[in-house]
Parts: sequence; C-alpha cells; structure tokens
Amino acid sequence: MADQTVSGGGAGLVSVPAASGATARWARRAEALALPLGALVVGLLAFGLFLLALGKSPVQFYELVYKAGFGTWFSWQNTLSRAAPLLFAALCVALPARLGLMIIGGEGAIVLGGVAAGGIGAAVAGWPGAIAMPVMAVFAMLAGGAWIGAVGALRQKRGVNETISSLLMAYIAIAVMNHLVEGPLRDPASLNKPSTAPLPEALRIGEMPGMDVHYGFLIGVICCVISWVLIEKTTWGFAARLVGGNVRAAQIQGLPVGWLLIGFTALGGAFAGLAGMIEVSAVQGSANGSLAAGYGYAGILVAFLARHNGIAIIPVAILIGGMEASSGLIQRRMDLPDATVLVLEGFVFVAILLSETLYGRFKAFSPERWRTA
Repeated sequence: MADQTVSGGGAGLVSVPAASGATARWARRAEALALPLGALVVGLLAFGLFLLALGKSPVQFYELVYKAGFGTWFSWQNTLSRAAPLLFAALCVALPARLGLMIIGGEGAIVLGGVAAGGIGAAVAGWPGAIAMPVMAVFAMLAGGAWIGAVGALRQKRGVNETISSLLMAYIAIAVMNHLVEGPLRDPASLNKPSTAPLPEALRIGEMPGMDVHYGFLIGVICCVISWVLIEKTTWGFAARLVGGNVRAAQIQGLPVGWLLIGFTALGGAFAGLAGMIEVSAVQGSANGSLAAGYGYAGILVAFLARHNGIAIIPVAILIGGMEASSGLIQRRMDLPDATVLVLEGFVFVAILLSETLYGRFKAFSPERWRTA
C-alpha cells in the first residue's frame, strides 16, 4: 500500500500508510447501504410508536403488511405488479439527482405519458401490435421527456428552482390530462368514468408466463439496469456525476453542463412517461383519471431509499410495492384508513431525509478505519 507524507507538528514529517482507493470505495458503499437501512428501521419504529398512540398494535400491523405483501405467492404477484410503475417513477427522480437536481414532479410525466399512449393507441388501433405498441411507447416517452426536460431547461436557462417547477408542472399536467380525457379524447361510451377509447387486445401488455404479473415489471427492471450502466460505466455517466459533484469544476473541464442537465432530466421524464404507457396498456386499458395514482410521489421515496442507484431501486420498489399492497387488508383487519400506508411512507421518508445529515460522521465507515495494516 502506498504511503503518504504528513506533518507531524514539531516532530517533522512522518510517513503513514494511505488508505487504498479500493478500501475507500468499500467504505463509501458500506455507508451508503447502512445509513438508508438504518433510516428505514428508525422510520418503522417511529411509526410503531404512532400506532401505539392510536391504540393499535404495531406487531399486528407489520404482520399484516408482511402477509399482504410477501406472505403468499399471490401476495408476491400483487406486490410485483404494484412495484412496476415505482421502478420508472424512481428513475425519474434518481437520474437528475445524480446531477444535483431534485425533481419531484414525475407524476405529471406519468399521466401525460398515459394520455399520449391512450390517444395514439386509439388512432393506431387497427395496426399490428408489434408496430403499434412501440409507437405508443415512443410517444409516451416523448411526452414525459419533454415535460420533465422542460424543467431542466428552466433550471439551466432561467435559473428556476427545479423542485418547485416540477411540482407545479405536475399539477398542470394532471389538469391537461383531465381536459383531454373529458374532452377531445373522450370515448363517448365512457359515461361514468371519462376515458379514451379502450385499447384492443392486440395493444395490451400481457402477463409473464406462469405469473399474474405483467411484462411492465420486467421492462422496469431492464430500464433500471440500463440506467445503472449509463451512470456508472459510461463517459456520459461520469460527466453527469462530475456535474453533480461540482458544477464549476465540470465547466472548467469543458463539459456541456447545460446539455447534460436537460438530457438527463428528459431521460428521467421519458421513463416516467413509459410508466404511464404501461399503466394504460397493462392495467387500465385506456387513459383516465386513475393515472394520477400517486406513483410519481412514491417514486421519490424509492429513489431516496435506494440512494439514486439504479440497481438498488429494484428491491426498494418491491418493498414499497409490498407496503402499498397491504392497505386494503389493514383497513379491514385494524379499522384504519387505507391511507395509513401513506403515513408509514411519510415516516420513512422523514427518517431518510434526516439520515442525509449523517454521512461522513461515523468513524466506522472511514477509509482509514478500514485500511489494511
């Protein structure tokens, strides 16, 4: 191991073994794993105290969460189906976050992607599925990418805070969706629930063999892996991480900071738009108000808990999907509102935010503490 020379006060210079690059990387990875897991546990314990204050049993609550989300094969299938849109929604947050941007308006890209898919699907209903479905996906991704990419452009060109603008634009997107499905794109036969024309069977995403889980989950997993490779293993990803670490240094190096900001926000929005298309094609069968189901906001929690790592998003999305799958059973068995799970997610999210202040504070994760003698 290489040595480094440091000052020894009045004793002159002394040579001390330096921590290797590999040791430093392992220390950072251990810290990035331990602190979110610790925050998750703290959030669950805090919510348990909240339940006790309500006169409810935390043990029963978490038993029901496990049973409904992971206790049986049926539960697992339900969980994986619910996790599918969370994978895309989390990528909409995670990719811009690697450049230092906080996008919380992925819900808008999801609903616009769903409306674009529903509208285009009605227009190409007579086409072969092998052609029509990729066309639907492309238009959905363009809608989501343009919407969130505009947030990146506002930040880069006008200095508009991306957190505020993305949230406000999400409300605008939901209003646009309601206008379109209740007006120009409405199917006259949809009386009780305004919707676009139902998609023909050829344009519906089917289920994976032997499972009651649609292919959207598999597509989401593939997108997460691709995103991880893009960020961690390519020059574009390295440039994005450099921008996220120090914008000024990236500019000095001659990197196209503006294009990187807009490009990665647009890519995150494109993934969210794809989530909308999959919801329409695999679940709803048409674009309607059910697209605004809160997946974009749950994706924020998934991304933070996964530390914006594409691979880590996969298990975290499954965990959160399992929690959300338990809301109905909790309502019936414990006489709690089905929004109780959202309160649980809020406790976990607050714990995650608080844990952000703890990075670099524990000697156990110091590279020097881990170095080999």
